[in-house]
Amino acid sequence: MSEEQEESLFEAPPMGEQERMVEAILFASVEPVTIRELSDRMPHGADPAEALVYLKKRYEGRGVHLVRVGDAWAIRTAGDLGFLMQKETVETRKLSRAAIETLAIVAYHQPVTRAEIEEIRGVSVSRGTVDQLIEMEWIRFGRRRMTPGRPVTFVVTQGFLDHFGLENARDLPGLKELRSAGLLDNRPLPGAAMGSDDVDDEDESPEGQNELFED
Repeated sequence: MSEEQEESLFEAPPMGEQERMVEAILFASVEPVTIRELSDRMPHGADPAEALVYLKKRYEGRGVHLVRVGDAWAIRTAGDLGFLMQKETVETRKLSRAAIETLAIVAYHQPVTRAEIEEIRGVSVSRGTVDQLIEMEWIRFGRRRMTPGRPVTFVVTQGFLDHFGLENARDLPGLKELRSAGLLDNRPLPGAAMGSDDVDDEDESPEGQNELFED
């Protein structure tokens, strides 16, 4: 085989074809896809990062958008058309007050240890609260701290970012987003101390509580 023939075997597809490949992969993927994952699936020499730039522009103003979720990409329904999907959404289990506060602390202060969460809340964190958030795949274990005991830390997941349409944890949801997602009822979060009905069975009643999500 000549050098010219060998080089042609590794020639990257035209950019228009690369766009189609990226589009097909993203449409077929339930979870957001990273550039590295796209590159692993596409032919040798393809440039998925450049293809994403063109594809994002192509979807501007359409019913679906190309959005960045953390370090990955996904195709999602345009925000102003979300009401069309209401009949097809699955009813989401509401989080307890303790779970909402714990989730907020992890999102705002990640990576954060259990002891730090308890210090901020002013109340102990039940194992059930953390397990529920991990089961929902909204928080996960982070790296261990290089301190005595090497405590494990918690961080929010890509699934958390994707659910609220966030690119990163700096763009956090407020009360309106939580209520529209069915995770919080219409009762206002009090700035004063909460009663025993507002915390998990294993949580102790705090002396005071600040609001962690604001409109």
